[in-house]
Amino acid sequence: MTTPLPLDGMLVLDFSQFLAGPMAAMRLGDLGARVIKIERPQGGDIGRRLAFAGVVEDGDTLSFHITNRNKESYAADLKKEADREGIRALIARADVIVQNFRPGIMERLGFGYDAVSVINPGIVYASVSG
Repeated sequence: MTTPLPLDGMLVLDFSQFLAGPMAAMRLGDLGARVIKIERPQGGDIGRRLAFAGVVEDGDTLSFHITNRNKESYAADLKKEADREGIRALIARADVIVQNFRPGIMERLGFGYDAVSVINPGIVYASVSG
């Protein structure tokens, strides 16, 4: 029998890209959380293409594979209402959101803390900025 990890049963929505945000969400996954990475339908996370030393595996950079290990992927265009409705359904079930958009972008898209906390008052909202 294996010992459960501290975050078993928690759901994390990862809206972040490239390095700091994905690394933070990866650590939550390492602690047992289910992590769903929200990506653009065309191209996904920019980290898929920005390689350190040009190392690529299966069409994506090695750094992308490392920082997004064990995550599920959910494609959504955050500017399309049908896709935004699907995101709202995920938010209603989530425990944590991690995002690293420039300040004000998530608010403009309707997914800032104030809007999200109406859908899910218990959500933990983490913002990573440069």
